[in-house]
Amino acid sequence: MDILYGYLIIFIARVVDVTMATLRTLLVVQGRKVHASIIGFFEIIIYITALNRVVNNLDNIGNLLAYALGFACGSYIGIYIENKIGLGNLSVQIILKQDVNDELINELRECGFGVTKLTAYGKDGTKDMLNLIIHRKDLERLKEIIADYDSSIFVTSSSITPVSGGYFSRIKRK
Repeated sequence: MDILYGYLIIFIARVVDVTMATLRTLLVVQGRKVHASIIGFFEIIIYITALNRVVNNLDNIGNLLAYALGFACGSYIGIYIENKIGLGNLSVQIILKQDVNDELINELRECGFGVTKLTAYGKDGTKDMLNLIIHRKDLERLKEIIADYDSSIFVTSSSITPVSGGYFSRIKRK
């Protein structure tokens, strides 16, 4: 029973440490130094503790397997958690197939999104393009609104770090 308990400790420690590492990396990319440093402090304590158990018993294949499985599960859980909390901001471009009568623009604005309408020139002529800067956690709501309007609209997004100004509002959840 003690052997299984040891495997479980290694596995759980590795899941927690890798989950924290995933979140810390994303915080570093976003420039959140204090939060990343705090997570890093606890992450490394857990990591060294788990690694110590494995290195001190290299002849035990179960320790190694628990360590590797914990790493894999921690990566998955870290990405899952980060997707749920949706840290950061996105720049979203919506390219419409034909001129709109501002119906979609008005609906987006009513839902709390700031929208800038531009004229774009493509291979097939002039199109309307909408630019939005949103909180990443609001992306699913934006996609729902667009899909209800026209599911074939071309939409792209990319991560950004706002520098100054702009319009951000709290989107009301359904």
